[in-house]
Amino acid sequence: MTGGTFTITNGGVYGSLLSTPIINPPQSAIVGMHSIVTRPMVVGGVCVPRPMMNLALTYDHRIIDGREAVFFLRRIKD
Repeated sequence: MTGGTFTITNGGVYGSLLSTPIINPPQSAIVGMHSIVTRPMVVGGVCVPRPMMNLALTYDHRIIDGREAVFFLRRIKD
C-alpha cells in the first residue's frame, strides 16, 4: 500500500487471538483485529457468555499522543 496513513489488519480470520501489529512507514498507526471468541462476563451480577475480540493499536508516539490513542480505542469499544 502506498499513500496510506492508517492500516486496519485482521488476523482474526486466521485464528489470531492477540498480536502486536507493526507500523508500515510512513503510516502513523495500525490497528490489529483478532478472532471473536465467547468469554464469560459478569453482567448485573450474573456470569453470562459474551462474544469478545481483542484489538491492538500500534502508533507513532511522535505523531499521536497516548491519551488520544486510548480515547480512540475506547470509542471503538463503545
